[in-house]
Amino acid sequence: MQTLHHVFTAVLSNQDMKKHIPFPVQVPPDTETLSIRMSYAPHIVEQVNNLLTLTVLDPAGFRGAAHRNAEVMEIVIQENAASPGFFPGPVQPGEWTVLVDTHMIMPDVPVHLELVVTGADQLDPALPSIPTIEAPAVRPSRGPGWYRGDFHTHTIHSDGDWDVADLVAFALDNRLDFITLSDHNTVTGLRPFERACPESLLPICGIELTTFWGHALALGRREWVDWRIEPGRREMAQVVAEVEAQGGLFVIAHPEAIGDPYCTGCNWLYPDVRPGAARVVEVWNSPWYSISHNEAGLELAFEWMSRGLRMVLTAGTDRHDPHYPAPGHGFNTVYAEELSEVAILHAVRLGHVVLSSGPILTLSAQAAGQNLMPGDSCRAQAGETIHISAEWDSCPPGSRLDLVVDGEKRETTTGGPSASWDLPGGYTGWALLTLRDPDGEMLALTNPIYFDGR
Repeated sequence: MQTLHHVFTAVLSNQDMKKHIPFPVQVPPDTETLSIRMSYAPHIVEQVNNLLTLTVLDPAGFRGAAHRNAEVMEIVIQENAASPGFFPGPVQPGEWTVLVDTHMIMPDVPVHLELVVTGADQLDPALPSIPTIEAPAVRPSRGPGWYRGDFHTHTIHSDGDWDVADLVAFALDNRLDFITLSDHNTVTGLRPFERACPESLLPICGIELTTFWGHALALGRREWVDWRIEPGRREMAQVVAEVEAQGGLFVIAHPEAIGDPYCTGCNWLYPDVRPGAARVVEVWNSPWYSISHNEAGLELAFEWMSRGLRMVLTAGTDRHDPHYPAPGHGFNTVYAEELSEVAILHAVRLGHVVLSSGPILTLSAQAAGQNLMPGDSCRAQAGETIHISAEWDSCPPGSRLDLVVDGEKRETTTGGPSASWDLPGGYTGWALLTLRDPDGEMLALTNPIYFDGR
């Protein structure tokens, strides 16, 4: 028997784009199942997708999100089960809010929206109960070393086309030590994800804040992060501070990616966080040559570092499905004190990271009596020598190794497997290595070593 039935309709224009349109619903007691159906048309205008998504708030707060490119979305929430992207649990009586998040509405063509919210006093038998989830694997201690993994992936809990079990299989197939789940604007996949990882694979939790004017990763977070940026009410700089204060790691994602209308909100447009207090930026997203425009993202990071900002560079495959091979994706090799989420994220903050699609690349330096790795810094006085060493392996013939100093190529080497250079002390700047194939595609990239001659 139905306990409620509401039908909302609206006609939206381009003026309604990048808003959170609320539809409040009073849910009466004895409601066991809540169903939400959103449909809109047209879905495609001039070969570009309109994109409307859903966020659902119950009387206690966030209940789930449906961030997927679909013109019809059907959501069911009940005590023992819920659609991907939503938390199961009792349907509390009181005011619920369904937010329609208008990421993209193409101009000149009205969008007709219909939202139907119904409640029932019994469970929906067609929705399978969530199975009992076993406790996470107990992982044996693994001490200091280099660990390889991915910081950016998606599943069916947002717009992915695979479940957490498929994501874990991908990580194992690629011999990763850690894998991160960072679904769009929801964290409902994290609990089954953690339980699905065997003891040989470390799960790192996160969320991709998929806002209207830029995307960011909040790594190490298990709770929902309110991604609704509204000037004058909630600014991106506030979000950065919240994520970091709660122990998370804030990463600007694919900052120079193609943006509206083709990839809505994908390029980073926040002037107060460019980079502001953010110090980690994803410069390798998906294959190197992609709509993520990784070359431009790397140049942007170089610009920030040349302004004296100490940035950390990361990679993320941004994998959504198993339907295409992994070559060209960058993974992160992180030097951490142990294989744990806390240790890995701490090492990233230090910049102890090398990005690679497979080849081995190492950077070290000796200066001012110190042995340095990527991310380290030292003060090398005038008259001292900075000795930089590189080793590389497992790359195609004709690959090119570049020593980049303060954003400019200083030395180029082909062949291998090692090279070294001396730089004079007494200057303030940074140096890193890039390894490219004969066509210029990135194969590996180190984080910088910083020098302070003052």
